[in-house]
Parts: sequence; C-alpha cells; structure tokens
Amino acid sequence: MYKEELKGKEKEEHAKVYEAYVKEVTKTTPLWKNMLCAFVTGGAICTVAQAITWVFLKFGVDKDSAKLWTTILMVLISVLLTGFHLYGKIAKWGGAGALVPITGFANGVASTAMEYRCEGFAAGIGAKIFTIAGPVILYGTFTSWVTGIVYWLWTRVL
Repeated sequence: MYKEELKGKEKEEHAKVYEAYVKEVTKTTPLWKNMLCAFVTGGAICTVAQAITWVFLKFGVDKDSAKLWTTILMVLISVLLTGFHLYGKIAKWGGAGALVPITGFANGVASTAMEYRCEGFAAGIGAKIFTIAGPVILYGTFTSWVTGIVYWLWTRVL
C-alpha cells in the first residue's frame, strides 16, 4: 500500500516539475501586439487599394472597371513584392492582416511557384502551385454555388 502511494506522489511531483518546465520553455505570444500589427497591415493594404481606385476614378475610369483594375494591380504588387522577398517580411510583421486580403492569396501562389521552379514547369510549378490555389478555388466555387442555391430558394420559394 505504502509503495503504491509513493508512486502516486512521485507521479504528482513529476507532473508538477514537467508543467513548470513547459511553462518555462513555451514561448508566449503578445496577443494585443499581434492584433494591432494585423490591423495596421490589413488597413494599410486596403488603404493602398482604395487610393489606387481613387486614381482610376480621377482619370475617368468607370467605377466597375476601376475596381477590376485595382484588384489586378494589387495582385501584381503582391507578386512583385513576393519576387523581391519583401512580402514575407510584411506578412511576418503583420500576420493575418497581410494574409487575408487578395494580396495574401497572390503571395501564396507566387511563393509556391518560386519554391518549386527548380523542379520544372510541369512537375514543379504546374503541379505544386495548386497546393495553395486548389483548395481556395474549390471551396470558393462550392461556397458560391451553395450561396446561389440558397439565394434562389429564398427569392423563389420563400
């Protein structure tokens, strides 16, 4: 009986020591700082996009075309920043603020293409580029299809 009780106490002591060790080596994340950085980064990306849209509108481009050209330019800027190894630094500082907008998607696709370019166009870039783009296209298409069905049912049936 005494021997079994000692094992239980040893287990408890070992668990306490291990828990203290885990707390010591576990890196804590500064949540509020990370949220602020994400907010500033995402806001800066959106501010740049809005400024580009205003420039197009100022030069007489219609609103829909201005939005289209802004999207294209933001993707181009993201790909160029990825190519010059700058977008990764922005994403590291800004976290989700840099990864959520369309620029983050473009960065994901471009960085995958850059990473696997040494394997060739077909087996490298052609195959691996869809590791990021594939799920986004698949779930985006599926979600829009489901949303369309719900909208159709809402307007026709209900």
